[in-house]
Amino acid sequence: MMKHNYTILVVDDEESVRKLLTAVLKREGYHVESAVDGQDAIEKCATVKPHAILMDIRMPVMDGITAFKEMKKVHRGVTVILMTAFAAVETAIEAIKLGAFDYLIKPFDIDEVTLLVNRAIQIQRMEKEITVLHRELNDSYRLDKILTNSPKVEELYRIIDRVAQSNASVLITGESGTGKELIANTIHYNSHRRKGPFIKINCSALPEGLLESELFGHEKGAFTGAMMRRAGRFEQADKGTLFLDEIGEISTKLQVKLLRVLQEREFERVGGNETIKIDIRVIAATNQNLEKMVKEGRFRQDLYYRMNVVCLNSVPLRERKEDIRLLADHFLHKFSYENDRGILRFDDGAMAALEKYDWPGNVRELANVAERAVIMSTGSVIFIEDLPLVLRDKSVIAQNEIEKDRYTGHTLKEMIKEEECKLIKQALLRNQGNKMKTAKELGISRRALIYKTQEYEIE
Repeated sequence: MMKHNYTILVVDDEESVRKLLTAVLKREGYHVESAVDGQDAIEKCATVKPHAILMDIRMPVMDGITAFKEMKKVHRGVTVILMTAFAAVETAIEAIKLGAFDYLIKPFDIDEVTLLVNRAIQIQRMEKEITVLHRELNDSYRLDKILTNSPKVEELYRIIDRVAQSNASVLITGESGTGKELIANTIHYNSHRRKGPFIKINCSALPEGLLESELFGHEKGAFTGAMMRRAGRFEQADKGTLFLDEIGEISTKLQVKLLRVLQEREFERVGGNETIKIDIRVIAATNQNLEKMVKEGRFRQDLYYRMNVVCLNSVPLRERKEDIRLLADHFLHKFSYENDRGILRFDDGAMAALEKYDWPGNVRELANVAERAVIMSTGSVIFIEDLPLVLRDKSVIAQNEIEKDRYTGHTLKEMIKEEECKLIKQALLRNQGNKMKTAKELGISRRALIYKTQEYEIE
């Protein structure tokens, strides 16, 4: 935290107190302004715009409580720490009920002052960061920011736009790695519940006993190790959305309890008798065939129909080939930035290999391949050798097709020149334009390299 970026306003009619607090807070690294009474403080607030105010309660002209009330009318989020003698503590407590941050009793301890101010600024900074992150999160799931060239995906997101405006339960089906969680996020952050919590739980990650407690919470003493009451995910998601991933993994016993919540919007904690009412939207996802599970008696039919008010099918990557280049470039730049690398693009052979591959792991696998390529590459371009072995086999075929198209109708001399030009360009990229290193790698003299770059008009 850069404290010199934060301004503290000290308000006290006693000059000695103002000087002491100013010296202490400046030593802490803050920028400090001062005022002699409440009216002076209000005027200073308009120009200085302090991040926190240390203000005495008893002052001439205008007391601290009156000044605080006036400040709140103009600066709603102002952080005020009141200073008071022991006799006025009750007044300070009343001010805290009105929104003051805290109070100090005179004579105060210097360490207590710095601790309280630091805490006030830290909380203020964290609240600002949370607000920014929440805004960025909302923006990142805007429907107009979805990366796709696929008509199938565009149609899916047109449906999502309509579904998001309702309170209907949603079932998202599709293979692993196709972005089912992304769809759930998009629904939540484009709905009227977007300011409420978005709670996620993977139903396959916990055994039945723990999953029941995670979902519904438990009372103290409900089972061995239940040392205190704990709110479950349903309670935590009140006024928001609960995302149940891998819903096909829950036991038939929990299916009964889940059905009741979806029907009645109420439940009891494990080991408890109190009925808790909630206002939530439930989104579930699975890569299993629930209809088949219903026929086999492994999934309740009534629960299936209750969840399947709206069913959305995520599109596997092999059915949206037109998105591979777009997504690959997106992940390349994302991981290049995260790893502080200056990687610019996939070369033609590497991109052809990506587009030929079937992607059984879907978008998640493509993201992993892009991240690995960024880590393994030595230059600013991703080549075939930077890809995993399973894609390199595909890349040989892809590259052969590229070369076949490229050289059709060319003479041998033309083909040799084109290949030589390509090799020089790739070597220059790997060596970031350093001609001495490039010449050494290619096994030619620097003068010969310069001649070749001029001949092939390589910049």
